[in-house]
Amino acid sequence: MMDQPRSHEPRNQTAAGRGREDKDPGSLNDMLDQLCEAGEDGGKVSVGDIWKTIGQRSFGPLLLVCGLVVITPIGGIPSVPTIFGVIVCLIAGQLLLGMSHFWLPGFILRIRTDKSRLTRSVEWSRPVARVVDRILKPRLTRLTTTPANRVIAAVCVALGLIMPPLEIVPMGAAVPSAAITIFGLALIAHDGLLAAIAFVVSLGGFWLVVSQLLL
Repeated sequence: MMDQPRSHEPRNQTAAGRGREDKDPGSLNDMLDQLCEAGEDGGKVSVGDIWKTIGQRSFGPLLLVCGLVVITPIGGIPSVPTIFGVIVCLIAGQLLLGMSHFWLPGFILRIRTDKSRLTRSVEWSRPVARVVDRILKPRLTRLTTTPANRVIAAVCVALGLIMPPLEIVPMGAAVPSAAITIFGLALIAHDGLLAAIAFVVSLGGFWLVVSQLLL
C-alpha cells in the first residue's frame, strides 16, 4: 500500500530535474524502462523517485506516467487514483499558467510503494506497450503543440478532478486514466490523431461521472 514515511526525505524538486535532463522517452516501452529504473531494487519507490527519473519539464511523459500507473494493477490500491488525480491537476494546471518547469509539494513526493509492485505492473503493461509503439507516429501535429496543448492541459485538469470520486465505482478511474495516458502518448509522439482519440475517451470519463454519480 502507498505510504508516507516519517523519516524518509523526498528527493527535492531541484534534484528531480537533473536525472535525465528531461529527455523525453522515444516510445512507451522506453517509458516503462525508465519506470523500472526509479528507486532501489528490493526497497521502496516514491513519487519523488519517479519524478527524478522522468524529469520536471516533460509534460507528455509526466501525464503518461500518471495515467499509466492508475490503469495498471497499482491502480487497485485504495487512494492511488486520488493521489495521481491530484498530481495530474497540479501538473496540467501549471501548464495552463504557462510554466515549463513543474512543481509538486513535498508530501506528494514522499508517497511511496514497493519497488517490486511497480516492477510487476510495468511487466504487466509490456505486451500492450509493444502494440502501441507500432501504431505511434507524428501526424496532425497541430493538435499536440501550442495552443492545442493548453486545451489538452485543461481537459486533463478536469479528468484529474473526476478521478477521486470515481474511486468508488469499480474500475471507474480507469477511464479518465486511459484518456490521460493517451494524451501523454500523443504529446510524446506528436500524434494528433491519438490526441483526438483521447478527447473522445475523455468524454467517456465525464459521462461515467454523470451516469454513475449524478443520476
